[in-house]
Amino acid sequence: MRGNVLPPRRPIWGWLTWVIVFALAALVPLFSPSGYMLDIGVNIMIYAILAYGLNVLLGYTGLLPLAHAGFFGIGAYAVGILTLKAGWNFWLAWPVAVVICALAGLLLGLVAFRTKGDAFSIFTLGVGVIIMLVINKWDSLTGGNDGLNGILPPEGLEAASRAVGLKLSGGFYYLALISLALTVLAVARARGSVFGRSLIAIRGGDDLARSAGIDVYSHKLRAMMLSTAIAGFAGGLYAVYVGFLGSAATGPVQTFTVLLYLLVGGLGTLAGPLLGPAVLYTLTQNLKGLQDYQYIVFGPLLVLMIMFAPQGLAGLWDRFRARRAPAAPKTEAKRA
Repeated sequence: MRGNVLPPRRPIWGWLTWVIVFALAALVPLFSPSGYMLDIGVNIMIYAILAYGLNVLLGYTGLLPLAHAGFFGIGAYAVGILTLKAGWNFWLAWPVAVVICALAGLLLGLVAFRTKGDAFSIFTLGVGVIIMLVINKWDSLTGGNDGLNGILPPEGLEAASRAVGLKLSGGFYYLALISLALTVLAVARARGSVFGRSLIAIRGGDDLARSAGIDVYSHKLRAMMLSTAIAGFAGGLYAVYVGFLGSAATGPVQTFTVLLYLLVGGLGTLAGPLLGPAVLYTLTQNLKGLQDYQYIVFGPLLVLMIMFAPQGLAGLWDRFRARRAPAAPKTEAKRA
């Protein structure tokens, strides 16, 4: 008797759903042009991009890097320094910042991947702290404790916004939305490729992946470069949006915040990195009293999520769809 062959697992949201979601999001500035609402939307999308970068390593490869906010800071400060002190155009400085973060990720990976398990996480945490300290102490380049002030919006963004009847906040919203869409597309294509399937195999164990002919070290390096490049991509957008940079945005607290978003949204899923920031950031912004106590509130919430929904909100939706799916008809096994 032949066993049933399970169909390949589909993404939690079909591509049609993604198109609908982004189409609805594109209508927000037209029907709700409130600056406050647009600000929440832009921040959610920046944090979602950052979470997608973390998901490449933690969700797909099973590695926990704790220097993620450091690369977010490198991307942000690279854009800030290049535009303020070198006089570069933002549209040139932004991709250069992404390349810098990818190369920095390569250098980190060359050393970090010589370690395993907890040692890898502790090593990357130390690197993240070093990045924060360098940014904080290098006064002549980063501004030190005073930070970088006066980072201007992207050239031409305000004029383009006015041309379609929007304020600058609306232009930033659409820039963030396009950036998020490109990130989702890039991560989805990477996950569905041979490279992505190899990362998932590595998550199951290095030795098992090697037995399948996968170059584990090389794939980890590529995953690290993709992860840090996405973090730098988010950092460059953050720099021009807030117009001010301080070392606090590059520290471990920022990394743990993004990790919380990812765990609540759903590790290893395509929708999770967006769901987590959308729910938690919106909650903290609308309940101002929670901001000083958010980790006290979110700590028990995270424990409950791990106990009852280990795959996060995306996993809950997946389980809901599975329960509503019609049961397969039972067939009697043929006798030999």
